[in-house]
Amino acid sequence: MLKNKNFIDLHKVDKKTLREIIELGKKLKSSKSKKFTNILNNKTLAMIFEKPSTRTRVSFEVGMRQLGGDVVTLINENIQSGRGETYADTARVLSRYVDALMVRTDDSKKTR
Repeated sequence: MLKNKNFIDLHKVDKKTLREIIELGKKLKSSKSKKFTNILNNKTLAMIFEKPSTRTRVSFEVGMRQLGGDVVTLINENIQSGRGETYADTARVLSRYVDALMVRTDDSKKTR
Protein backbone atom coordinates (compact mmCIF):
# COMPACT_ATOMS: atom_id res chain seq x y z
CA MET A 1 0.00 0.00 0.00
CA LEU A 2 1.04 3.63 0.35
CA LYS A 3 4.49 3.93 1.91
CA ASN A 4 4.02 7.38 3.43
CA LYS A 5 0.35 6.98 4.33
CA ASN A 6 -0.56 10.07 2.36
CA PHE A 7 -2.19 10.63 -0.97
CA ILE A 8 -1.29 14.07 -2.26
CA ASP A 9 -0.28 13.43 -5.85
CA LEU A 10 -1.82 10.69 -7.98
CA HIS A 11 1.31 10.63 -10.16
CA LYS A 12 3.45 9.55 -7.19
CA VAL A 13 1.40 6.42 -6.53
CA ASP A 14 2.76 3.33 -8.27
CA LYS A 15 0.48 1.36 -10.58
CA LYS A 16 0.20 -1.68 -8.28
CA THR A 17 -0.83 0.42 -5.26
CA LEU A 18 -3.33 2.43 -7.28
CA ARG A 19 -4.87 -0.78 -8.60
CA GLU A 20 -5.16 -2.12 -5.01
CA ILE A 21 -6.90 1.09 -3.90
CA ILE A 22 -9.36 0.94 -6.80
CA GLU A 23 -10.10 -2.76 -6.24
CA LEU A 24 -10.70 -2.20 -2.53
CA GLY A 25 -13.01 0.71 -3.35
CA LYS A 26 -14.98 -1.42 -5.80
CA LYS A 27 -15.22 -4.21 -3.23
CA LEU A 28 -16.47 -1.84 -0.54
CA LYS A 29 -18.99 -0.22 -2.88
CA SER A 30 -20.41 -3.46 -4.24
CA SER A 31 -20.55 -5.31 -0.92
CA LYS A 32 -24.11 -6.23 -0.06
CA SER A 33 -23.08 -7.62 3.31
CA LYS A 34 -22.59 -5.59 6.44
CA LYS A 35 -18.97 -6.75 6.88
CA PHE A 36 -17.57 -3.34 5.88
CA THR A 37 -20.19 -1.24 7.68
CA ASN A 38 -18.01 -0.63 10.72
CA ILE A 39 -14.55 -0.86 9.16
CA LEU A 40 -13.82 2.69 10.42
CA ASN A 41 -15.56 2.27 13.77
CA ASN A 42 -13.94 4.50 16.44
CA LYS A 43 -11.92 6.33 13.75
CA THR A 44 -12.12 10.08 13.24
CA LEU A 45 -11.27 12.11 10.16
CA ALA A 46 -10.44 15.81 10.52
CA MET A 47 -11.27 17.78 7.40
CA ILE A 48 -9.61 21.18 6.90
CA PHE A 49 -11.15 23.45 4.29
CA GLU A 50 -9.17 26.43 3.06
CA LYS A 51 -11.34 26.40 -0.04
CA PRO A 52 -14.97 25.30 0.44
CA SER A 53 -16.18 22.38 -1.64
CA THR A 54 -19.62 20.83 -1.42
CA ARG A 55 -18.64 17.63 -3.26
CA THR A 56 -15.45 17.08 -1.28
CA ARG A 57 -17.12 17.66 2.08
CA VAL A 58 -20.18 15.54 1.35
CA SER A 59 -18.26 12.63 -0.20
CA PHE A 60 -15.75 12.37 2.66
CA GLU A 61 -18.36 12.90 5.38
CA VAL A 62 -20.86 10.41 3.96
CA GLY A 63 -18.12 7.86 3.23
CA MET A 64 -16.75 8.04 6.77
CA ARG A 65 -20.20 7.69 8.33
CA GLN A 66 -21.23 4.82 6.06
CA LEU A 67 -18.13 2.95 7.21
CA GLY A 68 -18.76 3.67 10.89
CA GLY A 69 -16.37 6.59 11.38
CA ASP A 70 -16.87 10.17 12.41
CA VAL A 71 -15.69 13.54 11.10
CA VAL A 72 -14.61 16.89 12.46
CA THR A 73 -14.91 19.73 9.96
CA LEU A 74 -12.57 22.69 10.38
CA ILE A 75 -12.54 25.81 8.25
CA ASN A 76 -9.50 28.01 7.86
CA GLU A 77 -11.02 30.87 9.86
CA ASN A 78 -11.56 28.61 12.90
CA ILE A 79 -8.06 27.13 13.20
CA GLN A 80 -4.64 28.60 13.87
CA SER A 81 -3.40 28.03 10.31
CA GLY A 82 -5.74 30.86 9.38
CA ARG A 83 -3.63 33.07 11.68
CA GLY A 84 -0.10 32.04 10.72
CA GLU A 85 0.40 28.53 12.14
CA THR A 86 1.73 26.20 9.46
CA TYR A 87 -0.25 23.24 8.20
CA ALA A 88 2.60 21.03 9.45
CA ASP A 89 2.10 22.34 13.00
CA THR A 90 -1.66 21.96 12.73
CA ALA A 91 -1.24 18.39 11.44
CA ARG A 92 1.09 17.50 14.35
CA VAL A 93 -1.45 18.75 16.88
CA LEU A 94 -4.41 17.08 15.17
CA SER A 95 -2.53 13.78 14.84
CA ARG A 96 -2.84 13.39 18.61
CA TYR A 97 -6.63 13.42 18.38
CA VAL A 98 -7.69 12.08 14.98
CA ASP A 99 -6.86 9.05 12.85
CA ALA A 100 -6.78 10.76 9.46
CA LEU A 101 -6.51 14.25 8.07
CA MET A 102 -7.91 15.61 4.80
CA VAL A 103 -7.02 19.11 3.56
CA ARG A 104 -8.88 20.96 0.78
CA THR A 105 -6.66 23.81 -0.35
CA ASP A 106 -5.92 25.94 -3.37
CA ASP A 107 -2.21 25.24 -3.13
CA SER A 108 -0.96 21.66 -2.67
CA LYS A 109 2.50 22.99 -1.74
CA LYS A 110 1.06 24.12 1.61
CA THR A 111 0.29 20.51 2.60
CA ARG A 112 3.76 19.10 1.95
